[in-house]
Amino acid sequence: MSLKKLMTTYRQRVDTALETWLPATSIQPTRLHEAMRYTVLNGGKRVRPLLVYLTGNAVGVELSALDAPACAVELIHAYSLVHDDLPAMDDDDLRRGQVTCHIAFNEATAILVGDALQTLAFYVLSHDSNIQTSHKHHVTMIETLALASGSRGMAGGQAIDMDSVGQSLNMTELENMHIHKTGALIRASVKLGALASDNIDDNMLKKLDHYAKCIGLAFQIQDDILDIESSTETLGKAQGSDIAHDKVTYPSLLGLRGAKQMAKELIEDAETSLVDFDEKADPLRWMANYIVTRHY
Repeated sequence: MSLKKLMTTYRQRVDTALETWLPATSIQPTRLHEAMRYTVLNGGKRVRPLLVYLTGNAVGVELSALDAPACAVELIHAYSLVHDDLPAMDDDDLRRGQVTCHIAFNEATAILVGDALQTLAFYVLSHDSNIQTSHKHHVTMIETLALASGSRGMAGGQAIDMDSVGQSLNMTELENMHIHKTGALIRASVKLGALASDNIDDNMLKKLDHYAKCIGLAFQIQDDILDIESSTETLGKAQGSDIAHDKVTYPSLLGLRGAKQMAKELIEDAETSLVDFDEKADPLRWMANYIVTRHY
């Protein structure tokens, strides 16, 4: 099956699972639940759930055991977008082609949506009966998502990002920021897919984590490139926002040509880390290339 077909299949699968886990709008508080569903079920690339499924499949995990971790990482990602879009942070009014949550509802509701989606992620990951891995691995999965989401991961990266607006960052500092802000949850997605198997060993985990680190940075570089080369209509969010917010990006440090070359080298490094994996890991190899060839 081609990557395009796999992506369609897995996106439909995680959307169905998310639909099941999200509270119905008929349940109180109805407005909060409506806003949660508005935020999560409005499209998106679903890159993080896809990585859970592709990694799990590469190490022989049944799809049913991957639905919960796939939902959990997407719920965390969705919560982060809602909070990032708030006026106190990036102050964006468009996300995935729709008005952002705080505009569609209000700021207070948007804050609560983020809070509720974050906690729902851990409820899903801890309660789904289809996860068949050992208790030790199950706890490690929860720990992995927690660390990737907090001050030592995504939230910490956002804090660094906010503190660096208008400041001069060197390449090491920029990479450190994005290893946390963007890379942490991408690495967690791959690790969750791997940990769903009891047959995964430390060496395999290390190689998969290096793959994830490389594609996480490449993903951010491509985002920076698209912020310059793409359009608001294609991106589904405001084009040129990095420049508008005076943010340091890979193109601003390396130029467009240099940024594209760096992304290419990262993908090559990612693919090298999978050299000991068989053809079941081919979709992960394809995914690495998709990361730097996507248009939104």
